[in-house]
Amino acid sequence: MHTGSCLCGAVAYRIDAPIETLTHCHCSMCRKAHGTAFGTYATVPLEHFHLTRGKDQLGVYHSSEHVTRTFCRHCGANLQFVDNRDHSIGVAAGTLDSALSVVPQSHIYVGSKAPWYEIQDELPQHVEGS
Repeated sequence: MHTGSCLCGAVAYRIDAPIETLTHCHCSMCRKAHGTAFGTYATVPLEHFHLTRGKDQLGVYHSSEHVTRTFCRHCGANLQFVDNRDHSIGVAAGTLDSALSVVPQSHIYVGSKAPWYEIQDELPQHVEGS
């Protein structure tokens, strides 16, 4: 089991399944949501993600036809995105409070990566999603 929370602690969650997928996403939406060169997400089936605190503090943004992003209304922390095509949730890895035993497996949407950022590792790179 894993737990996580936003920056101020108003929103908290638990994941009751092992995290097996960790991905660096370079799409423009993830870059803007995180304010960084890429967002790192732990992806799990939606049914294994549970809010434990702060549902009333959760802001929702429909960033595309199939993706909904959430954030804390109080501190602004980007928390997760839900893709309704495959019923998965991508949890912003930086919001996890528990340690991960998995390392990132790939970079996705590198076709739209920040032009000022150079990928420095040997992970697989996908122009679009994986």
